[in-house]
Amino acid sequence: VQLQASGGGLVQAGGSLRLSCAASGRSFRNWSVGWFRQAPGKEREFVAAIHWSGGTTRYADSVKGRFTISSDNAKNTVYLQMNSLEPEDTAVYYCATGRPVLSAIDQWGLYRYWGQGTQVTVSS
Repeated sequence: VQLQASGGGLVQAGGSLRLSCAASGRSFRNWSVGWFRQAPGKEREFVAAIHWSGGTTRYADSVKGRFTISSDNAKNTVYLQMNSLEPEDTAVYYCATGRPVLSAIDQWGLYRYWGQGTQVTVSS
């Protein structure tokens, strides 16, 4: 399976972006999708995920209330709507897919396939 992340860019603080993660080669059906990010000099961190069973969503505390993850099964695409962006959100954002259990959905090591990343830069 190949994942294509897109939608990043440069935005001012308080602005919005919508990231997309499109899969080819297989369907997202029965696979969880997560978004992770990595800023320069920092470790990769969990942002949000949607679980394959029931569509349960999880968010990092730092983005709760600002980011929303959703899926469009017909388009085989998962989205990350990011509102009220802050300079601290600046990072390369990656989407990934796998089958982690819900309790471990924030563990990036449990995801099997990764997209190439898309840069998000938030200016102050």
